[in-house]
Amino acid sequence: MNMADNGMPGEAGKLFLQGWNEATNDFEKFLAAHYVAQHQKTVSDKLHWLNTALQFALNVNDNTVQSAFPNLYLNIAKCYQDLNDETKAKEYSDLAISFKYHPSEKGPFYHGTKADLQIGDLLTAGGNSNYKSELKMNHIYFTALVNGAGLAAELAKGNGQPRVYVVEPTGSFENDPNVTDKKFPGNPTRSYRSKDPLKIVGETIDWVRLTPQELQNWKDRLTNSSGEIIN
Repeated sequence: MNMADNGMPGEAGKLFLQGWNEATNDFEKFLAAHYVAQHQKTVSDKLHWLNTALQFALNVNDNTVQSAFPNLYLNIAKCYQDLNDETKAKEYSDLAISFKYHPSEKGPFYHGTKADLQIGDLLTAGGNSNYKSELKMNHIYFTALVNGAGLAAELAKGNGQPRVYVVEPTGSFENDPNVTDKKFPGNPTRSYRSKDPLKIVGETIDWVRLTPQELQNWKDRLTNSSGEIIN
């Protein structure tokens, strides 16, 4: 991936193909095929590898890959469009839309913060971002990975102790677009957001704390980040 980012696509493509040849399970094959597809020179070859990635994603068919389906279907639709197959292009475009706004995740869900809250309290959108203090957030964020919530708690503003609460969405929610289909296909951090409140239904202490050095490394990374937040 570093080679691809630094102007060496040929070398990157060879390593992605090596990853495909050495993949040992359906998830690894899905991931490798996704990247091999990006380095194909013809539309038909790209379509072949995208369909290969799709088949292995369908074999896995769990929360590690399901959030990748919308973008995967859209890329396949684009290939069919480029090949002037409008029927197939529409079929896969419709599939992309059907998956995009319906995350399959069932939880449990977690939210990390330094606030001292009680069971039954509601977490609502409108707070300032932990990463850009001048930005008021239009959504409330949560995750299905307890250690991801723990990281958010440790990076949260405030002087209180990091806390990880078990939460329930009270309305619809979507994959967090700030992480979905960015560096990796899908939503591997299982991060979500909602405009509706989250209800606190419990608290957990079963999460891995960062060492002081790890926490400082994360803070330095965020300080040096120039990425924009999709709000």
